[in-house]
Amino acid sequence: MFGNWVKTAMLMAGIVALFGVVGAAIGGQGGMLLGLLFAGAANVFAYWNSDKLVLRMYDAQEADETSAPQLYRMVAELARNAELPMPKVYVANNPQPNAFATGRNPEHAAVCATTGIMQLLSERELRGVMAHELAHVKHRDTLISTISATVAGAIAALAQFGMFFGGRSNERGNPVLSLLVMLIAPIAAMLIQMAISRAREYEADRGGADISRDPQALASALQKIHNYAHQIPNETAEHHPETAQMMIINPLSGAGVGNLFSTHPQTEERVARLMQMARGA
Repeated sequence: MFGNWVKTAMLMAGIVALFGVVGAAIGGQGGMLLGLLFAGAANVFAYWNSDKLVLRMYDAQEADETSAPQLYRMVAELARNAELPMPKVYVANNPQPNAFATGRNPEHAAVCATTGIMQLLSERELRGVMAHELAHVKHRDTLISTISATVAGAIAALAQFGMFFGGRSNERGNPVLSLLVMLIAPIAAMLIQMAISRAREYEADRGGADISRDPQALASALQKIHNYAHQIPNETAEHHPETAQMMIINPLSGAGVGNLFSTHPQTEERVARLMQMARGA
């Protein structure tokens, strides 16, 4: 738990610094102060509202025992195994097989499965996936992912604003440097997200295997999702790539890039670790 809070603190420090740098590129010292104030406001807003924004982006509908009985009862059982409060359960009408968790803490959490993943996986495999998402909730990774997704998007918007209206133009300002900062800052924010995302996926795989008591089911699910997800476009994720880190498998069509630019670890490595757990090694 302490490690997760350290990662959160590092992420917030990096994001706030990036806001300040972009603000300085746009408006000098005054712009830096404005950027830092905006960063603080964005973090507060993200803490309270980012889960609602993400669920709205994916047009996720809340489910219950009547609308999605199998999924709802499965999540309830796994939440008991994990000693977690019952999260809200959502279903997103999306053909790409994927799932994610969101919410600022275990008491205000939600898990979401796409219609694609519910059609693709067996009940046992889906159980492994939802256990993985509940592990994110238990580790409070949902706070990290929802805030970083919202704030990274805000950095990109601020940088685009600066490029559209021009960076600082006083005599001591360097317009070329300002332009480079506004181009690089959103990329830097993405790299922070991606590095943290890869670490938390390994931990969620391990935690999910413990919650479901079935590492092989999650391993099988990951292999299936990996094989199908990149063949089926996820239009929402393509329009909001900052949310890709929240998914169990990278939903973006350009997922086959270098490890530095990947939101998720290699599926083969994740499967190998899970199979090692299943063997009790």
